[in-house]
Amino acid sequence: MSLSYFWVFILLLTAGAPVIFALLIGPGVSLILDGQEVFFSALLNRLYSGMNSFPLMAVPFFILAGELMNQGGITQSIVRFSQTLIGHYRGGLAQVNILSSVLFAGLSGSAVADTSALGKMLIPAMEQNGYSRRFAAAITAASSVIGPIIPPSGIMILYAFIMNVSVAGMFLAGIVPGILICAGLMIMTNRIAKKRNYPVANAKATWHERGSALKGSFLPLMTPVILLGGIVLGVFTPTEAAAVAAGYALIITLFVTNTLKLSKLPTILVNSAVQSGTILLLVGSAVTFAWIITVSGMADTLASEITGITDNVLLLLFIINLFLFAIGMFLDAGPAILILGPVLAPIFISLGIDPLHFAVIMCVNLTVGLATPPMGLVLFVAA
Repeated sequence: MSLSYFWVFILLLTAGAPVIFALLIGPGVSLILDGQEVFFSALLNRLYSGMNSFPLMAVPFFILAGELMNQGGITQSIVRFSQTLIGHYRGGLAQVNILSSVLFAGLSGSAVADTSALGKMLIPAMEQNGYSRRFAAAITAASSVIGPIIPPSGIMILYAFIMNVSVAGMFLAGIVPGILICAGLMIMTNRIAKKRNYPVANAKATWHERGSALKGSFLPLMTPVILLGGIVLGVFTPTEAAAVAAGYALIITLFVTNTLKLSKLPTILVNSAVQSGTILLLVGSAVTFAWIITVSGMADTLASEITGITDNVLLLLFIINLFLFAIGMFLDAGPAILILGPVLAPIFISLGIDPLHFAVIMCVNLTVGLATPPMGLVLFVAA
């Protein structure tokens, strides 16, 4: 297939078409332009085979688990526990916002879900306590990018599938970057809070109050521990872990905390199905895209161009960091990983970069772009 697909894809994106439509429509249009309609069946087979994968079943289960936790009112218990730990520091509510994002990340793995759930509760509360709305929204959006980095992470599952790397390895590799981002945000928030004289959230909690708050949030907070422990110890596969997470979330919210009503289940299931269907279509079309890039020779051309810039691997990594960060400003992390992963990862792996190292570089840079103007998705949610 000629490079016409690439130009059709770029044209559709420039025209404002959603990424999934550009990926789905682009191949068909390019085949018509090239007079190669006979390959339609091959494209459809690639699309189907891209979605027909057992590991990908983890995606809808993790989405369902996040929806159950979110709709089940788990957010309040997490925020309360965070307040008892760090609410007595200067700028306490902002610090609570950040810590809550870290804890919430282990439940949903979604930046948008984090921003939506915590923003509804903490942005108005921060305003009432003397914080500017701009700062409250900014810290909510910035801390939410921790969600897709700390396991379980939807985008890491997608990367692991598309690049055939270990899901458990991806999850473990995301822990340290997530903690470092959290620490950096907390240090900066502390400096800003002192400069602007933002108040403390509450008096220092007693150990009894902390224990009580931990008791109320202990079971939800055990979710990432059970998942990671089970995967690393070989108790279950990542796909089975996702199913366990969904079942665990349902039991907790429906029978233990009694915060989820049965009447909400149909809405939760529909929302999860819509999100899952969109992602799976995106994955299938991205597999087709990767195949076209390979057979057209674009991957080899791009590899020679990138390696021709410099022989210094560290400089190439610096350049690709900037490139991915810029891409993340305009393109959501999931589609960007599915499109760019098969193109860029083999190049840097051939240069001696560890596959998990490059995976984290890609995921972190693209995720930070979610909170970066002009098109950062969580910015619109926080606003």
